[in-house]
Amino acid sequence: MQYSNKKLVLVRECILIALGLLIYVLAWDFFLIPNKIVGGGAAGISAIVQLLTGLPISVTYATLNIVLLIIAIRLFGWAFCIKTMWGVFWATVWFAIPFQDFEVFQGVIEFGSGDKFMSSILGGIGSGAGIGIVFINNGSSGGTDILAKIINKYRSITLGRALMYCDIVIISTSYFIEGNTISNVAYGLIVMFVLTKTVDLVINGDRQSVQFFIFSKKYAELANHIQNETHRGVTVLDGTGWYTKQPNKVLVIMARKNESIQIFRLIKEIDPNAFITQTAAIGVYGKGFEEVNVK
Repeated sequence: MQYSNKKLVLVRECILIALGLLIYVLAWDFFLIPNKIVGGGAAGISAIVQLLTGLPISVTYATLNIVLLIIAIRLFGWAFCIKTMWGVFWATVWFAIPFQDFEVFQGVIEFGSGDKFMSSILGGIGSGAGIGIVFINNGSSGGTDILAKIINKYRSITLGRALMYCDIVIISTSYFIEGNTISNVAYGLIVMFVLTKTVDLVINGDRQSVQFFIFSKKYAELANHIQNETHRGVTVLDGTGWYTKQPNKVLVIMARKNESIQIFRLIKEIDPNAFITQTAAIGVYGKGFEEVNVK
């Protein structure tokens, strides 16, 4: 039964990753590409190539990600890349479909075609919502996500900062597209800002890390499953229930916000009667989280 539940969860996550990437691609097709506005990521690079050469986004996107995935598999192993491959596959499929040519979507495209500022806002919200759905379901769209992880492996630069640097370089390059001006770069930066904020909202606020206190008689089984399946450390504290005067164990776990859903699922499967508190952690520093930086 437990295996069946995990299989259903995996299927659900894969479907939602594909749906999130559809929303992401539609934001590009409806609001950004028609206005020659370039956002970040592999999609941004692919859009620049299309606007300069006419080569379809799907071709550049797939080629770029295949190269990065080969490097990532060698550096991080297959486990990291499985869902990324799934995300890259669906993003490529959606980019290959000419949604902008469908009559049913013409009203949406016309709505965004006259106002670049509005298009950059709507494009940022749409693409951010799509990527947020992907992240919640432990997926990835590939591209600069992989590149940032590679940079983070060899340099003391956080993943967030590495992604930001990559995106700024990509967006700035859009200045060299024929007919573009510095205003197009500004619109691209607006897209990046709105996308980032939207992703944060979709995965429940700016606080990316959470702290769990779990009180359970099945603490050992919970600790083993959480450590093995989420790859997060678990600390076991000794406590005493003041009402019962009985000793008990308390599990303390620090995790990313998007990992909390998986932790709750594990708790529900193993001990539905567990007592749990979850609080937002403004800053978590150390292995697996942010690096302490006092520069």
